[in-house]
Order: sequence, then C-alpha cells, then structure tokens
Amino acid sequence: MSVIAEISIFPIDKGISLSPYVARVLEHISQSGLDYELGPMGTCIEGNWQEILTIIDQCFQEVHHDSRRVYMTLKIDYSKNREKGLQEKISSIKKRLPSKA
Repeated sequence: MSVIAEISIFPIDKGISLSPYVARVLEHISQSGLDYELGPMGTCIEGNWQEILTIIDQCFQEVHHDSRRVYMTLKIDYSKNREKGLQEKISSIKKRLPSKA
C-alpha cells in the first residue's frame, strides 16, 4: 500500500518571507525517514496511511505552536499495490516526453 501526500503549510501571520517556517516543517519530514520530494509549491511525501497522518500532524503542530493562523493544503493519492510511487510516477511521464534535440 502506498499513500502519496502533497502538503503545503505555512503561517499567514508572519510577513512575506515564510521560508524559515517551511524549513522547520521540512526538517520534520526529513527526520521521518519517509521518501519525499520538495517542490516550489508543496512537498510530496510517500508512506503508509498512518505514517502520512502522523507526519502531517507533526507538520501542523510545528507551524501552529507559534502562529495565530495557519494555511494548509493537502492532497492524497492512495494505491493498494504501489511501491516507490514518487519515483515511478515521474519516470512514467518523462518516458513519454519528446526527447530534446
């Protein structure tokens, strides 16, 4: 079983530069041992259902403890027979792209 979650979370009461808060969240994700990929608009994480729920809660707790308001989007993709979905999904698309000349 594989769950791929894409999370974007940050405080909205801390000014313009939010990268310090995003970095704190990413530290929790990194320490979880789960496969993840940082993107410009969110971070994808792969694991089982409970692992994903646990890390999402840790991310929320990290941001909300010193923020009055938190914005979070969360997308979930569940597949019963998938392994290494983060890599496979990207590889599958790249194989179908026209080669660069």
